[in-house]
Amino acid sequence: MRHTRIGSQVMRWPLPALLIGYATLHRLGQTYGSTFHERHARMPGDGIVPKPRFVITHGITIDAPPEDVWPWLVQMGWHRGGWYTARWVDKLLFPANRASVDHINDHLQDLHVGDFIPDGPPETECGFVVEELEAPRLLVLHSTSHLPLEWRRTGKASIDWTALVSSSAGERRRNRGGSP
Repeated sequence: MRHTRIGSQVMRWPLPALLIGYATLHRLGQTYGSTFHERHARMPGDGIVPKPRFVITHGITIDAPPEDVWPWLVQMGWHRGGWYTARWVDKLLFPANRASVDHINDHLQDLHVGDFIPDGPPETECGFVVEELEAPRLLVLHSTSHLPLEWRRTGKASIDWTALVSSSAGERRRNRGGSP
């Protein structure tokens, strides 16, 4: 009888532990590095997606003036400067992508509102459109293409989201979006 009681006690913990772990990771995934104020403030690009289903605000502070950070931000993109992710992440999740660059490319510094920044091979037609750009302070990107091309063409699914990248206080990112 005692063995059964211990067994039932042990079995009570995995589900709550999994739920707590999931909730913690989910929260970190939506707020990593951001402050309370950043998560609740109105930011550039917030009005592009009218009724977002989710809001994700990440932040990272870079110990450099905006003028030094900006050249790295404007060269981001697939087969441009990369996304500055760890190389093992690119190899594992995006094997066709090149490694992020470790230098400033002068030919990638001319970015304007309306420009397309690829986020995948050309045949995927996946990427971002520059919606707002105020050098060296902010870059607002908009995408409706981060789903498989066939899904988009046949209307199986859609997505609409924005990304704010700001060098005014280090790098700040906010993603707003959802499927209409």
